[in-house]
Amino acid sequence: MKRDGTAVKIVLAQIAAFFNAGKERKKVMEHIGMKLTEEHVRWAALGGSILGGGGGGSAKTGAEFGDLAVRFSQLELTPLDQIDPETVVVTASMVGAPAAQEKFVSPADMMRCVELFTQSTGIRPGGIVTNENGGGSTFNGWLEASMLGIPLIDAPCNGRAHPTGVMGSLNLHRDPNYITTMTCVGGRKELGRHVECTVTGSIDHCSKLVRAAAVEAGGLVAVIRNPVKASFLQKNSAVGGLSLAIETGRRYSQGLEKSVENGVQEVCEFLGGEILAHGPVEEYQLRSEGGFDVGIVKIGGYEMSFWNEYMTVDGPDGQRKGTFPDLIMTFDSQTGRPTPTSDLKQGQEVYLIHVGYQHLKLAAPMFDKDLLAGVEKIINRPIVDCVSF
Repeated sequence: MKRDGTAVKIVLAQIAAFFNAGKERKKVMEHIGMKLTEEHVRWAALGGSILGGGGGGSAKTGAEFGDLAVRFSQLELTPLDQIDPETVVVTASMVGAPAAQEKFVSPADMMRCVELFTQSTGIRPGGIVTNENGGGSTFNGWLEASMLGIPLIDAPCNGRAHPTGVMGSLNLHRDPNYITTMTCVGGRKELGRHVECTVTGSIDHCSKLVRAAAVEAGGLVAVIRNPVKASFLQKNSAVGGLSLAIETGRRYSQGLEKSVENGVQEVCEFLGGEILAHGPVEEYQLRSEGGFDVGIVKIGGYEMSFWNEYMTVDGPDGQRKGTFPDLIMTFDSQTGRPTPTSDLKQGQEVYLIHVGYQHLKLAAPMFDKDLLAGVEKIINRPIVDCVSF
């Protein structure tokens, strides 16, 4: 997708017209928030990638969607306390395996998700949040908010990336009476892989169905899900999480002006983390399993396991140094690019950092030991006994 495509803007404007977004956009511009620019997009891509902790999608694709969003309208990042507590808010996300070779989601697919959601529920969202921070996922909802003229709210479902939809469910999975609606769209039509789905039911079952749809679509689908009132976000989301991503990216960009090492040190100082190792990727194993990327990485004697995101890091002495939801992240030593698990290469020179969960903006599901127990079954390493909440 080209960043500056007039034809693309025309198509998206036509989609937005379906929702009569013009009247709402004028109203939204009265809110006082951070006006987002292309510079914010660059910082959000960097900061989101870092807070992705090895997952969170493509920063390149995310930035393209972000650029389009800020060019389409005067998009603002709106603080949660400026949103009417009764406003119905939905979550925008992308679901899939980052390393999948045939993954594809277009701006039209993202807007089609909103259309399907409205048709199914009768709800026209009054605000939107992203499901998590990540190179691509930090930008989930930006384009939809820009086109529909609804607030992009600074209260993501989680302040870091996570592997499963339930982990970004705002703790709704704990409410046995909550019935969600999820819509998902993605895949290349020319390859016969385009899918459109609407599912209603429990958070867990719907998340599994959407994940299965992502596999059938070639590895990725856009998703709109989990309508709640804005008041629910105050205690169940990562309030201020998008601002943190932007500021993290700004600090890292500032540090990179001197050197990659300085940039990494600046991030560690800002987030309260530490550099664990610097050296070549000694071993890299990745397999796709059930729509996820699963594997291990070894750097400087440290061994990391990942399930899309880094889950654990053990030191050269075999002792655990960090456990999800701690932030574990790698940076290319030459380019400075925050490098997710799906993009690592054997022999690549990288920095490895660790940030304790206490220094992050996390939502309630990150402290759910039942969800963490599910991680153990995938990576075959202890998780629950290694965290102390």
